[in-house]
Amino acid sequence: MGRITARRRVTRYSFGERISRREDELTVEEPLEVRVGGRALTVTMRTPGHDVELALGLLVSEGVVHRRDDVIAARHCAGEPGTEGEFNVLDVALARGVALPDSARHALTMTSACGLCGKDSIEAVRVRSVHDVRADDLAVDPAWLAGLPDRMRAEQRAFERTGGLHAAALVDVERDEFLVVREDVGRHNAVDKVVGWAVREDRLPLRGTVLVLSGRGGFELVQKASMAGIPVVAAVSAPSSLAVDLADEVGLTLAGFVRGGSMVVYAGDERLRAASAATSAPNPTLEVPA
Repeated sequence: MGRITARRRVTRYSFGERISRREDELTVEEPLEVRVGGRALTVTMRTPGHDVELALGLLVSEGVVHRRDDVIAARHCAGEPGTEGEFNVLDVALARGVALPDSARHALTMTSACGLCGKDSIEAVRVRSVHDVRADDLAVDPAWLAGLPDRMRAEQRAFERTGGLHAAALVDVERDEFLVVREDVGRHNAVDKVVGWAVREDRLPLRGTVLVLSGRGGFELVQKASMAGIPVVAAVSAPSSLAVDLADEVGLTLAGFVRGGSMVVYAGDERLRAASAATSAPNPTLEVPA
């Protein structure tokens, strides 16, 4: 797993059994400083790996990057060889004419728990997307949608070893194909890495896709989906009221508690092909494909 995980000696207590001492595998958490043109933009705590994707996804969320051509290069800055800091600073060079908006011209400070901690006003939180999610006429089968978290879990290799990582995945609906799965100690980082992958692959806007989240569907994650042109978000846990408001506003389909063959659709249920039939039937159920 490289720098994604680290081994530490732990003491295990199972009451009624003998105390045991062994090595355990933990999720690595380190700071990453993102610079744009040599100027510090943000410092975020993250799990190392896919750092370029993380930086590009963050710039999409900030409304700076809209396509691959907006970025000339992204590279780790040289540090002290052999030190942890050697790969903890990344500089992004933007194409001519691509500038930071006023809301992103100051340095942001974020933790692995919060994607919006560096914002200094409510107005700065809301970023308008150039992609019209409402115009995406995607149709999704609800039983298929309900089965996505289990399929993503099978791809969470680092989580299986540590139990300490969030995950985000991008699914092509027409092909029934997982395009990318990313794990990180921060749930917003995992989404940024997914979106950053799409930037590198020149796939924005992400029409016809579903963003699958291993945790809750908070406002910042719905906004990141909107900024990338993703029409459907499926979260294992609950959304917030502000996330539902945003999904309604931009025309995004938002489902929560997507697990165990059931889910709750909070916004955009017109994209679910079987929604009207299911609600008219007595005691509707969803069968999750194996």
